Amino acid sequence: MPFATACCGIELMSTAASKHDLSRFGSEVMRFSPRQCDLMIVAGRVVMKMIPVLQRIWLQMPEPKWCISMGACACSGGVFDTYAVVQGIDRFIPVDVYVPGCPPRPEQLIRSILDLQDKIKKTGTYNAREFALRILPDGPKRFDEDELLRIRERNGLKLDDPKYDPIH
Repeated sequence: MPFATACCGIELMSTAASKHDLSRFGSEVMRFSPRQCDLMIVAGRVVMKMIPVLQRIWLQMPEPKWCISMGACACSGGVFDTYAVVQGIDRFIPVDVYVPGCPPRPEQLIRSILDLQDKIKKTGTYNAREFALRILPDGPKRFDEDELLRIRERNGLKLDDPKYDPIH
């Protein structure tokens, strides 16, 4: 879910272009509906009038969801130290990865997406509850060992000693 304004928005668009090609890293599809996305990239300055819209979009995104704050303006307000510009979006929505720079290069955004992918691989998704249930591999049940031996004998295959399989 790109939420881009000003110069950071241009850098975000160039990340998906042919020169940098974000699709090489498995992140080519940008969804513009909050119900279909799991990553929000907030790029550029955010003013106070945008915060209710930004929060509504964030709340409409399904769990698990992540956020990247791209650029000095989204991270800390940048050079706009005024009452109208938000001094960091992390005051309103949780941020997982910060991308510094004014504007940050497309390579920095690609690195932040790769860092977020590594973070997800290490910690799992939302509290990693679904990984605790994965003790055994999923899939169809194996044949009984006696049935497997009969099939091998019938087909004329060489019979090996049955190996111990701790899963089944």
